[in-house]
Amino acid sequence: MDKSNSNDLLTIGGIGLESRLFTGTGKYPSDAMIPEVIERSGSQVITVALRRVDFAAGTENIMDFIPQSVQLLPNTSGARTAEEAVRIAHLAQAAGCGNWIKIEVISDNRYLLPDGYETVRATEILANEGFVVLPYINADLMVARSLVDSGAAAVMPLGAPIGSNRGLRTEEMIRILIEEIKLPIIVDAGIGKPSEACAAMEMGAAACLVNTAIAGAGVPAIMAEAFGHAVRAGRAAFLSGPGASRKTAAASSPLTGFLEGGTQ
Repeated sequence: MDKSNSNDLLTIGGIGLESRLFTGTGKYPSDAMIPEVIERSGSQVITVALRRVDFAAGTENIMDFIPQSVQLLPNTSGARTAEEAVRIAHLAQAAGCGNWIKIEVISDNRYLLPDGYETVRATEILANEGFVVLPYINADLMVARSLVDSGAAAVMPLGAPIGSNRGLRTEEMIRILIEEIKLPIIVDAGIGKPSEACAAMEMGAAACLVNTAIAGAGVPAIMAEAFGHAVRAGRAAFLSGPGASRKTAAASSPLTGFLEGGTQ
């Protein structure tokens, strides 16, 4: 892992993270690819759907491929209501997955867009129970403000519909969330290219969560490494403070004092 930004930690739930790239476990041709993806990306947080976890299984399961040093972020994939999301969170905790939970409440089967109202309800219940709640939402300022009040640890707006690889279609709305919400903004869903993750980080996003773009790549481990570099580059650019843009040209070197002291 590149530790050049080791003092620039992302702190969530009392845990300081050096890597600002979160990864997932779905859609890989083989789960055996996951350890190399984690290593080459530098990711320290990985999401997993509870329905893929079976600690009692006699055969291999997804947990066999996730290093113990990585922070698990179980998600409530499949939940259609707040009550279902809360139940899945309880099951994940009972299964030994810890107290971090990514809330996904989706009843729309075509576009897989999150239900803001049910997400806020689930977040409030679980935050009050001591969970570290990271809710997945549309890039909606009012919903995000409600999540702050409900005790969310971060807010995870979509860049584009889940699995679409269409990039930052909600860029302006995400920019508003970054400006207005005093919690980490983690861009989740839709990012398809490392350049798009870099752009999100340049805007000031705290992190990016990428699954489909890595798992669906021709060589997932190489793409994971590319995303790791992109997220670090975008974060460095944000911290450095990009120069002001202008509509006219501005020479980087003086145009006077050369060839008889005039300009050509």
